[in-house]
Amino acid sequence: MRKVPTTVITGFLGAGKTTLVRHLLANSRGRRIALIVNEFGDIGVDGELLAACGVADCGDGTDAGFAGRDDIIELANGCLCCTVADEFLPTMQALLDRPNPPDHIVIETSGLALPKPLVKAFHWPEIRSRVTVDGVVAVVDAPAAASGRFASTPEEMARPDHDNPLEEVFEDQLACADLILLNKSDLMEAAALAALQGDIESRLRPGVKTQPTRMSAIDPVVVLGLSAAAEEDLAARPSHHDAEDGHDHDDFESFAVRLPAVDDPAVIEARAVAAIAAHDILRLKGFLAVTGKPARHVIQAVGTRVERYFDRPWKAGEERVGTLVVIGRTGLDRERIEAALQGL
Repeated sequence: MRKVPTTVITGFLGAGKTTLVRHLLANSRGRRIALIVNEFGDIGVDGELLAACGVADCGDGTDAGFAGRDDIIELANGCLCCTVADEFLPTMQALLDRPNPPDHIVIETSGLALPKPLVKAFHWPEIRSRVTVDGVVAVVDAPAAASGRFASTPEEMARPDHDNPLEEVFEDQLACADLILLNKSDLMEAAALAALQGDIESRLRPGVKTQPTRMSAIDPVVVLGLSAAAEEDLAARPSHHDAEDGHDHDDFESFAVRLPAVDDPAVIEARAVAAIAAHDILRLKGFLAVTGKPARHVIQAVGTRVERYFDRPWKAGEERVGTLVVIGRTGLDRERIEAALQGL
């Protein structure tokens, strides 16, 4: 019996993983794809965005194209790398046991997840004969990586207690990948992009390719046809956490901020940019209710880069309030961040 190919999409917060998944759905070419979406925190934003993807056949559950909203499975409040037995395996078994299982499974991990423990889970007896990891695709925020966002300074490295969880997660994601997408490459000068590409390629094992992308756009045949059988190649994919069970999420935290309806979403954008700069927030994303508008307004921010758009009409009976998810290193000043986003 043919094993169902599975693609693991990894990458740090805000790199463009969900944008890549939306691109794959929009260009599925009749392939029935099931999604497993994992987020860090209690509030799921990416699963909501994918459920409102606007792709033909996305919501009818038919056999044409994308398999339907029932095939978006959201696992929130934790990283799959730490909850493999409790959440991932039962989910995979349920997908595989369907009368008409998917042609391909795509797993979008949390931006704080380590891909290797997840790939290792494909050796579990319950699923090992039924699925294979077609490939691990790491999406990199190229401008952030080039600016040194994930690197330690010489002063930090000189400290005896040096610890940089951002760098460790980033390096683990690169080390496990079969394909690296240098996303947001259009925001960089050609020379800077070439230097980043050379630096990253110098860290990769032989055979791993890098590809600059804009808005995570790439031929799905490339992403969904790597045939890497990554679960059989674990020894070549080193991790900072090989001697551990998962990794320490005490380094990071998240919380949600509720906002009343706003007249102008640009005001919230300005507050978000200021709060990110003042408190070193890693990622901010969520939805706004805009006065007089029937549709929900999406806002996503990484550093000073903010994306905003209306994605779908509010549902009947749905509470029209805004919710923003804030993710950062442990120790965020929640009270001050909430006040800043609320304009208090």
